[in-house]
Parts: sequence; structure tokens; C-alpha cells
Amino acid sequence: MGGLLLFQYDDGGRAAAGYRGRARDCATRAIAIATGCAYQDIYRALAEEAAAEAVLRRNHPRSGLRKHTVKRYLNRIGWRWTATMHIGSGCRVHLRHGELPGGRLIVAVSKHVCAVIDGVLHDTHDCSRGGRRCVYGYWMAS
Repeated sequence: MGGLLLFQYDDGGRAAAGYRGRARDCATRAIAIATGCAYQDIYRALAEEAAAEAVLRRNHPRSGLRKHTVKRYLNRIGWRWTATMHIGSGCRVHLRHGELPGGRLIVAVSKHVCAVIDGVLHDTHDCSRGGRRCVYGYWMAS
């Protein structure tokens, strides 16, 4: 068990790209932050990925992306998934210092995705719930 993650406010370059207002763009922001790519480039790539899928539900970088869309995109750019929770296993890894590996991670938690870089949470808000937020898994560049 570790302590709290350090928190660094980071919008992934969203404001600098000219986007305003509220959006459900956590996956876009997290990918931009973790990869070091421009927000606009990730936004466009994810919009193209989403457009390739025929779905009836919302699936857009601004309004929220389906998990499958994010998974396909990250696999395509060479990032690999590590599950930290399985059916019936309970929560074993939390968004807390010492429970995640070092490096650049895109972390999946309940209804949210964030970036963790060398033990520092990069997001627009501290989503760690005081170190109690359960981590479902994370993406890491291979």
C-alpha cells in the first residue's frame, strides 16, 4: 500500500487547441497526455476510429468514446493492456502511489480514463478518491 498520487492539472492541450466548454473527452485527454501527442491530432484520430464503427450510441471524442474504440486505437499505435481486476477478484490495485508501475500509463477506472506518468496523476481533476479508486487496468506503450 502506498500514499496518495501527486496530482498535476493537465487538460492534454485541449484549451491550447481552441476547445472550450465541458466535454466527456477523458480518453482523448489521457491519450494526448500519455503519448505526448497534440490534443487535436488525437481528437482527429479517435474521431476517424469512431467513424469506422457502425454504432447507434454516442461514440465521439467530445461526447464520449466506447471502450472498444479506445482499445482498437491504442492497440493500433502499439500500446498494450494489462488488466488489474477480473470478475470475482475484487479490487487489488488502486489509483495510489506504489500500486502502479512507473512510466507513461493510460489508466481505466470506473467511468473514466486518466494518465499517470511516473506516479503523478495528470488530469483536469484529482479522480483518485483519496487513493481508494479501483483501477480496472492500464495501457502502456510496448
